[in-house]
Amino acid sequence: MSPRHILLAILIMAIWGFNFVVIRFGLDAFPPLLFNGLRFTVASLPFLLFLRSPGVPWRWVLSTGLVLGIMKFSLLFLAMDHGLPAGLASVVMQAQALFSVAFAALLLSERPGPMQWAGLSIAALGLGVIGVDMGLDASFMAFAIAIAAAACWGFANILTRKAAAPNPLAFMVWVGAVPPLPMFALSWIFEGEAQIMAALSGLDLRGILSVLYIGLLSTTACFAAWSLLLRQYSASLVAPFTLLVPVFGLASAALVLDETPSTVKYAGAALILLGLMVNAGLIRRLVRRRPAMA
Repeated sequence: MSPRHILLAILIMAIWGFNFVVIRFGLDAFPPLLFNGLRFTVASLPFLLFLRSPGVPWRWVLSTGLVLGIMKFSLLFLAMDHGLPAGLASVVMQAQALFSVAFAALLLSERPGPMQWAGLSIAALGLGVIGVDMGLDASFMAFAIAIAAAACWGFANILTRKAAAPNPLAFMVWVGAVPPLPMFALSWIFEGEAQIMAALSGLDLRGILSVLYIGLLSTTACFAAWSLLLRQYSASLVAPFTLLVPVFGLASAALVLDETPSTVKYAGAALILLGLMVNAGLIRRLVRRRPAMA
């Protein structure tokens, strides 16, 4: 990869990592279901006039919009609204890799190799360590909701692969058009008119910037740039950069929100990252390079 594209990939990961801090700010301004609806309204509707076709059958647009937009992000926002720290959320969501492999094995008949099984086992151990450290209180419930969100993300990855959209950006813009109306309806039912009106009437600059950051920058702009990188380089070269998301997530949450997870949680996060590195084949590549460098 060129130095310019390496810097672009790192910038995308930094934006995605800081995204969890911005979600925390957004949840201070909006109830979670309303926030999710506003996010996808900003992320998709302004671009539908320019990207008039998703390029795939509508069943893939609707199913991905349901699982990814409505279920995954609503569950993530609910988990953080119930107390899951932003930095920890950035790590726990990486469990989507475990679910992606599991769903691929069940639905696509793709069998993980020994190194993948080893990596997934290490990452699962890390999740278990975090879960045990949280105990059986409200924070564990938030953790469980986040795991469900990661499972939805993993299943959405399978739907995206099956859709095989020729224009990933157009596909994601149309996927983003699915959640707004259902999310506003769910917000009206479960969060209530009073809570919605209170959020909108008390809207401040931080709330507006949170929606714009997550909708335009983190979703539309970053996905467009990510699609550019994936068109120019192999997925095996580009995908490992996503391991930087929880690094930036933990660092930004510590700096901005003053979050200080326990040593046990950090150990669990380290196990998850190590497992993902093994699963992606990065450890094997490093081992192979060392004799050559010597």
